[in-house]
Amino acid sequence: MQVSEQKLKQTLAEVFGVPEESLTADSSMDNVPGWDSLKHLNLVLALEEQFQVSLTEEQSLEIISFPLIKEVLGEHGVVFTT
Repeated sequence: MQVSEQKLKQTLAEVFGVPEESLTADSSMDNVPGWDSLKHLNLVLALEEQFQVSLTEEQSLEIISFPLIKEVLGEHGVVFTT
């Protein structure tokens, strides 16, 4: 599945309630306001629905930054374009 990075940013913005423009390649659990354990669970569910994937428990714990989210989704055949 080929999708734009914009779709991923939109998903993250919706889950965390932040402006899409505030999300960058450096966005992570450490610098996105409101990224707590409950929002992380919501993120996992949103990514699974939006990109039609099923994340393993290990992958769900790994996705703590924008690059790691892209990497894990890539393991499921999601290819990002800019």
